[in-house]
Amino acid sequence: MARIRFDRVSKRYPNGFVALADLDLDIADREFLVLLGPSGCGKSTTLNMIAGLEEISSGELRFDDTVVNDVPPHRRDVAMVFQSYALYPHKSVYENIAFGLRMRRHDKAEIDRRVRDAARKLEIEPLLERRPNQLSGGQRQRVALGRAMVRQPQAFLMDEPLSNLDAALRISTRAEIKQLHQAMQTTFVYVTHDQAEALTLADRIVVMREGVVQQIGSPDEIYEAPRNTFVAAFLGNPPINFLEGTVSIGDAGAVFTRGDIALALPEVFLPALREQGGREVVLGLRAEDVLEEAGSDARRLNGRVSSVLPVGSDQFLGVETSGGLVFLRVGKDRRHREGDTVAVPVNTGRLHLFDKASGVSLRDGLVSAA
Repeated sequence: MARIRFDRVSKRYPNGFVALADLDLDIADREFLVLLGPSGCGKSTTLNMIAGLEEISSGELRFDDTVVNDVPPHRRDVAMVFQSYALYPHKSVYENIAFGLRMRRHDKAEIDRRVRDAARKLEIEPLLERRPNQLSGGQRQRVALGRAMVRQPQAFLMDEPLSNLDAALRISTRAEIKQLHQAMQTTFVYVTHDQAEALTLADRIVVMREGVVQQIGSPDEIYEAPRNTFVAAFLGNPPINFLEGTVSIGDAGAVFTRGDIALALPEVFLPALREQGGREVVLGLRAEDVLEEAGSDARRLNGRVSSVLPVGSDQFLGVETSGGLVFLRVGKDRRHREGDTVAVPVNTGRLHLFDKASGVSLRDGLVSAA
């Protein structure tokens, strides 16, 4: 078992709350799949269903071709890594890692081999005799990973495993988890609300909201071609800028207009906009999608600088435009002060466009004009 399939799976509670609605999802063998979304979106419920910790209200969950709705957790051959690490405080690191194998009555020599092999891979061999209270947060996380590794499961389930670590340690541990996946060649299902984790780790991302899947795709697909304003807003730092306006259609193509803003739209939006001049839309502009240099014919975003925020090699400019406040990411060599008037050239080929009423993308190939 390594392929996991949800067929119209739902979770409803007696009070009527729907935590998950008609989920259709096919997780491939050896895939690293990330469930991404805000608190309460259903991602942990989905993970707990795979583990057998949450009952399914309707639909079918399959491991390969076997329906496992009623299979108890201990017979599912999956290993789970929790946010809290869930280590036994009175046991040594060695005993914490070995505990699951002892419960399954593995041979003592086999237990020792697996524990020491996992400790070597995770670089925690010198810590095997310590107790959890003698470890840092990153070390405790590695012990939790080691406890899952030694079981040699067919699927790893991880629920916000890095949320208790500081920023620098999260970055290094993400790299270790990615390497672990590549080395073990096992299916990973990973829950997070952190977009950086999702974009760094995933082969595919499932973006969820209020129990409903919003989009499934590779990190590039999710970021570059979001299906709606929710997905577009959830990924990006700072968040994507939204400007409401209308579309005009001319010989040169489609143009977004709002006040003194006039930006040519990429051709991918034309099929959804033909003969729809005057349609109300929402323009999406990511902070980094501006040009450092541009010719005289470049489309520019005019406004007044309201804030300058240095971020290392770059800086974020808050710019008051006729469409509202937008944040732009520019090089640190640009010298701007609050109150300056600017005309920032925009990379119009990377603009996003959404229907104002539904929030759905108008990109060709994603959705229709309806």
